Parts: sequence; structure tokens; C-alpha cells
Amino acid sequence: MLKSKYNWQMPKKQIDSKKVTEIAQACDLSEVAATVLIGRGYDTVEKATQFLKLDPEMIHDPFLLHDMQKAVDRIQAAIVANEKIVVYGDYDADGVTSTTIMFETLNELGADVDYFVPDRFKDGYGPNMAEYQQFIENGVQLMITVDNGVAGNEPINYAVTHGMDVIVTDHHEMPKELPNATAIVHPRYPGSHYPFSDLSGVGVAFKVASVLLDEVPEEFLDLVAIGTIGDLVSLTDENRFLVTSGLKVMSEGQRVGLNALLKVCGLEGQEINEQDIGFTIAPRLNAVGRIGNAGEAVELLTTFDDEKADQIAKHIDSVNEQRKQLVSDIYDEAVVQAQTPENVARKTLVITGTDWHQGVLGIVASRLVEATGKPTIVLSAAETEPNFKGSGRSVEALNLFEALNSQRDLYVNFGGHHMAVGLTIAKTNVEALRQLLEKSADGAQLNPNQIAPLAIDETLKVDQISLQVIQDLQRLGPFGTDNPIPEFEIDPEQVVNAKQIGADKSHLKFQLAGKKQQIDTIAFQQGALLPFIQAVPDHVKVVGTLESNTWRNQTKPQVMVKDLLIDAIPVIDKRTTHLSLQLFSEPATYVFFHKITYKRVKPYLAADVKTVVLDGNMQNDTSLTGNLTLVDCPDSISKFTNWLSDQEPDSLTVYFYQKNNAYLDGMPNREQSGKVFKFFVNHPVIDLKTQLPDVIKHLHITQSVLVFLIQVFSELKFVKIENGRVSYIQNPTPQKLTEAPAYKLREEQIKTQEKLLYSKSATLKTWIQEQLADKNEGVAD
Repeated sequence: MLKSKYNWQMPKKQIDSKKVTEIAQACDLSEVAATVLIGRGYDTVEKATQFLKLDPEMIHDPFLLHDMQKAVDRIQAAIVANEKIVVYGDYDADGVTSTTIMFETLNELGADVDYFVPDRFKDGYGPNMAEYQQFIENGVQLMITVDNGVAGNEPINYAVTHGMDVIVTDHHEMPKELPNATAIVHPRYPGSHYPFSDLSGVGVAFKVASVLLDEVPEEFLDLVAIGTIGDLVSLTDENRFLVTSGLKVMSEGQRVGLNALLKVCGLEGQEINEQDIGFTIAPRLNAVGRIGNAGEAVELLTTFDDEKADQIAKHIDSVNEQRKQLVSDIYDEAVVQAQTPENVARKTLVITGTDWHQGVLGIVASRLVEATGKPTIVLSAAETEPNFKGSGRSVEALNLFEALNSQRDLYVNFGGHHMAVGLTIAKTNVEALRQLLEKSADGAQLNPNQIAPLAIDETLKVDQISLQVIQDLQRLGPFGTDNPIPEFEIDPEQVVNAKQIGADKSHLKFQLAGKKQQIDTIAFQQGALLPFIQAVPDHVKVVGTLESNTWRNQTKPQVMVKDLLIDAIPVIDKRTTHLSLQLFSEPATYVFFHKITYKRVKPYLAADVKTVVLDGNMQNDTSLTGNLTLVDCPDSISKFTNWLSDQEPDSLTVYFYQKNNAYLDGMPNREQSGKVFKFFVNHPVIDLKTQLPDVIKHLHITQSVLVFLIQVFSELKFVKIENGRVSYIQNPTPQKLTEAPAYKLREEQIKTQEKLLYSKSATLKTWIQEQLADKNEGVAD
């Protein structure tokens, strides 16, 4: 059996089929889409209709935001008085889009405005005291923060006391003590009555722009979509309308710089969706802030110069490639630390490095969490620096911010939320951090071996999938936080046409076959599973998303696999008469039934490869698990059958290599046995080292049969063997040849080899699977 990577969680409640039909008809949806809606709580016609409705009425009144009137009054006064204004942004996708909207709005209104995006490495996140002081010296009279500021007490209080007004527009967690700003525009301000708390930073900036311009500025909706998706805020309520509208604006290509970026991403002229933003556009805008200065991203988004836009877009794309290489290089080093015995024993990880690029440590931490299931903090510093800087990522079961916040005195700087933190810590305090994190994991009863859950919306048959169903499901989007893309468990009749694809054959392509149709399916990074799927094509289940794929002007449904399982043990027939290095390159436990075979192939085996050498002893009480490979052929089919029924592999590959083939040689007949016996009676001493070829020629018998009979005669004490010399023993006790252990073993070998080496592949696989199933069936009884 091939286990799933995730814990598949089916809907808890049985959905009423009458309700499905009612909502499907009322909303003009397929029953598949209606079932998804009901499962997500939109279980009445009214709720479903309201969810699907996408119109400007969904946008809430911006004046309901705390201090909105106060903020707008101060901005308008500054514009009238021609005061110097600075928009103070942030270096991620949400921050640069927020900066762009606020800057362009004020510029359009005739303000004396400039923007500033902090440098991640020089200025850090949020308000920076040194920069604020510089703005005051330069005569700036009004600063407007976007996507930051709510935690900037010290620099903001300083600015206000030195004559510079500060308007904070932010969406991050509210600290207990708020800054003494001129106005704080925030959807979760204590005591305010804004009806939707999950605006992004760009969403708040858009609200301010809407009031200043006295209309909903549709030309900014593309930026709202990028920042909202990039910051992983909830895609429900008004955010859903704003993003949907923004995707349409983006596809219309109104923004010069964005068009240039789409071109280098290979998305030019295409209809843009939320996945394009989440996986292609936002990462590139984020990359600039991670490695360089994110002001370049604002410059791209605000330019009207085609040539300049192309130049910046190409540079941003190259920076993103640099970012990916940095992540890969650092991850390769970090994962080695994660695999040390000390770290393997821990429930959490604190990984440290020297001169790692600090702009990508959060991504590396995320990859380690994904690989290990453990909350992870990745830190780096130069050799001579006293402090580490870095980022942490967590799992749902552990609130990382709360865990670390309990000992705030450990850090030079610290901030974050449930799933992510950033911190600066003295190198001397790292061990205390490890202990604190591990203690927090114990308190949360964290189990790193527990596989992550995967919510499944519905189980489908292959024949239920159609282009119409996919189109209806798209009406439930855009998908993201709080409105995930629907995941379906699909149980096909069988999998057909499976093959590896990609330059390195690392991906899988196959078709899920139903009774009436076959659906193309892609499983990325699963190429190694090809032989397992081919071994049991009628025992494969997948979880995936549905999408349409157009190729050569033909559009067809397609399944993108998120996870898969095989609910039978794949038996892979690779029987061979030749052992080579290539046969031992796959990760598996290699089982040898003969020590002599193990010694022969030992030079082929890597130092860390797992091996089990039974050497005829199959009375092992320990069940082997994982992927097993049976290298050579056992001698006894009965012992092998008993041994096999006690094993619990995920998959079983058989080579069944056999050097001496008893089945093909057969048993010597009565005439051959008598002829050989008579020869030794007449030749009392034979030196096999020198005379063997002559004996074989004289007797007209094969070497293997002669050697076998000599062994039988020796066991029955008809002859004795010393130093390669065979001597006849006078007057031996009469015995049947069948009493000799070698004779019995050969009979057993012939039966075993006939079954394991010469049966048809399908017959062998079925027989092995039946033996493996015996143990489980016995327990069930």
C-alpha cells in the first residue's frame, strides 16, 4: 500500500440531495458545484445567491473605517497648503501595491508627494527612527504609512512631537499600546464598526483613495488584487469582489509596468487568474524586497515609459531567479542540519548558518516545515556579528508568536503572528531559544509525525467530471485564504496510459478511466511512482483540483493531483538473471535470502542503504515495512509463503536473481544416479580439481548434476570429500537418495523456482499480493 502524504478529511455532514438540487437549480449550477457550496456553509438559496453575487454593493462604506474622516481632512489640508507629503511603504507585494495606490492618488490630486520603501536590511520592517528623523530634517510635514505603522510607537511619537503629522493606514495585528498618530485607519481598530476585518494593506489604501477621489477608482483594482492575494488575507466578503474585479482589469492590460512584468512571466495576452498572481506575479514583486530595494517594484508599477518598464521587469525577473537559487542553496545546507540525530529527535527546529542571505530565510523555513512537519526557525549572521537574524514558520497546532513571546527578553527584536515570526537574537541566546521552542511544542502536545490534514469537498466518479462542472466551480472563485480551491477525491475504475514526463522524468501524466470517459491527469514531482501505479492500476485513488486544458484548439477537463494513495500493495516484477549497480540505486530495503548473494553485490550498495540478510532463516519475528526489494530467490516456497504473510511493505519489488537454476537442470533420473554411483565404485579416488572435465565427458552429464549427486552421496556417506578429492566409502549403508538433505532441498528449489521464476508476471503479482493480505485478513477475522 502506498500511503497518502496528507490526512484526507471528508465532509463531516451528509449533504441532503434535495437541497443540492434546489440550490443547483436556483443558482444555475451543476450539482457538483452546489454540493461544494453547501459543504462550505452556503446551505440555503439565499446564502448561495449572496455568495455568488459579485457587484459593487459588496464594497463597504470606507467612512466606517476608524479615523477615515480625520485622515482625509488632514490629507486634503496638506494638498491645499502644498505641504511635503511622503508615503512610507513596505517591501512586500502588499506594501509596494499600497505605496503605488497612495502615491498615484495624491499625485493625481496635485500633492507635493514622494514615496519611500524601506530597505529590508538597512531599515528593517515598519517605521524606522533614523529615516523619520531624516524626513523631518527635509521638511516633510505629513507622512502616510501604508501596510505598516500600527506598531511604530517610538518613531511615530517622535515625529509628532517634532512637528510632522503621521497618518497610519495598516491592517496588521494591533498592539496593546498604539502610536500617537494623527489618524489610524485600520479595519480592526478597537471599538470601530467596520463590517469586514480582513482587508489587506492595499485594501486599506484603496479605501483611502476612494474617499480622496470621491469614487471607486477602478484603475487601481489590479493592484488591489495583487496585494490582497500576495498577502494571503481572506478571499471572502468584499475582498472577493475586489480581487475578481482586479483580475478583469489586469487582463485588460491598462498598466504599462504590469504588462511588462506579465510579458517576462510568459503571461502576456492571457486571462489572468488568482494562481497567476500567487505563484508568478507576487513572488517576483516580493523578490525585489528580499534581495534588493523594493522601491524598484513601485517604480515599475507607476511608470508610463514602455522601454523603462521592460528594463525594470527583466531585472525583477532576474532577481527572482537569483532568489530561487539562493533558496535552493541555503535549503540544501539547512536540511543537513535538520537531519542530524539531535534534530531528528526534536519536535522543533532552530537552524543556524553563516552569511546566508537573510531575505530568503523565511522561504527556507517554510520549505523545512513542509519537509519535516516541524515548526522551524532559520537564523543567520556573519562570523563576526554578535546577533543572528532570521525568520520562523510554524504549523497550525503551534502558535509561534505566543510560544516565543513568553520570553521576550531573549530577543533584540521580535514580531510576528501565529504562523510566522521574524527576530534578531544574540548568538549566546540561541540554545535558550531551542529549549523554549521545544518546551512550547511539548505544551501544545505537538506530534511532528502527524500528517497534515487535507480538506476534501466531495468524492467524484470520473464520469461526473465535465467542462461545465469546471466552469461552474470557477464561479466559486477567486480561490485563496478562507475560500480554498475545491479538492475532490476521485476513485477511478483504473489508471491508464501512465508515463513519466518532464526533462528529468520527475512528473507523472496518466488518465483516470471511468465507465464512459478518461480524464487527463498530472501529478507534479511524482514520477518515481510510475512503477507502483502500473503494478496496481485499479487500486489508485487521487485527490486533486479540476481545471480545463486547451491544446491544439481542443479544450478538455484535467485533474491536477494534490495527493494520491494506492490501497493495495504494489508488486513490481523486475526479475533478472544479472545483478548490476543500477538495480540498487532506488531508496528501499534490500532483502537477501542468501549471504553469498549479499557478499557478491555489497560493492554496489551505498553506505547508508538498508539491507536484511536472512540466509535461509525466515523465522524473523520482525515485520519489514516501507519499500522492499527481494534480491535473490528463496529456496523454500513454503517458508517464503509464511515469511511473506508476516511482512507489511508499502511496495514490493522482486528481482529473484538465481545463479544456479535447479528448475532448468531438473532432478537426475535413476539411470544418471546409478551411472554416477557405479563410476565412483570403480574409481575409488577422483581429484575434481584436475579430473572434473574428464569425468563429465566420460559420464555424458552436466557439471551441475554431477556436483549435486556428489553432494547427495556425501550426505548419505557413500563418498567423502576432502580437499577436492572424492573417495568411495567401501560397503556403505544402503539408503534412498531422497533421504539426503540436498536432495530434499533441490526438490524444494525446483518447486520454488517454478513458482517464482517461471510463472507469468500477472500470476506472480496476484499470488504475492494474496500472501501479503493473509495476515491482515487473519486479524480482521
